[in-house]
Amino acid sequence: MKIYISADIEGITGISHWDEATLGKQQYDIFQEQMTREVIAACEGAIASGATEIIVKDAHDTGRNLDPYELPYPAQLIRGWSGHPYSMVQELNSSFSALVLIGYHSRAGSGNNPLAHTLSEDLNWILLNGQPIAEFHLVAMTAAYEGVPIVFVSGDSGLCQAVKAYDADIETVTTNKGIGESVWGIHPIEVVKQIQAGVKRALQHRELFHVKPLPKHFQLEVEYKHPPDAYENSFYPGAKLQGEQSVIFETKDWFEVMRALCFIV
Repeated sequence: MKIYISADIEGITGISHWDEATLGKQQYDIFQEQMTREVIAACEGAIASGATEIIVKDAHDTGRNLDPYELPYPAQLIRGWSGHPYSMVQELNSSFSALVLIGYHSRAGSGNNPLAHTLSEDLNWILLNGQPIAEFHLVAMTAAYEGVPIVFVSGDSGLCQAVKAYDADIETVTTNKGIGESVWGIHPIEVVKQIQAGVKRALQHRELFHVKPLPKHFQLEVEYKHPPDAYENSFYPGAKLQGEQSVIFETKDWFEVMRALCFIV
């Protein structure tokens, strides 16, 4: 059983400010350590369920947050960014049995997390076929494109609600509830326990999870906070300016959506 784990930081328990998510800033170390603990818990749950190969993608900011010495054997770690369009799930392919997401967060424009965003703080939101999406949706559709089921997600309450709306069968663990600029977080030790148990449970029943079919057509709309960004990015092949702040791109191939996002975000 080969498992892929993708880890972000804005959805781990207790985190509430950008300084806590930024390398070199005060209190970053606290939440870097908690991110590592939550990923360790996911690895341990996967191992307990029989995983023989685990690939972890450090998918936050620099891609250099997790302490590789702390991860349990046989986990392997992808650090940094290659530039591949799959980004947060770089190297994901059909050879994997399941995908697990740790520390994910609510979409841009959401009030469920003071750190809510989608890919960039310079965007108001990203719409797919008219619906606002989170990074979770981009990863979920990439997994579907490769034929890999998502079985477990941890993150803030808004993100977990969005996950259940996408696929009610996916196991979730809620770490935080955003209230304005604050968060109400579960105790870090309890979150670690819930993640380990949830991943183990999900993978033991992975035959119950199915890959959702992808739409036949994709309309991607990116709305920028700064109109000049929209003008500049409208020159991406196939993209067009929509009003003063948005760029629209349409395709029938999901990979082209992810490729476009590499250049227009």
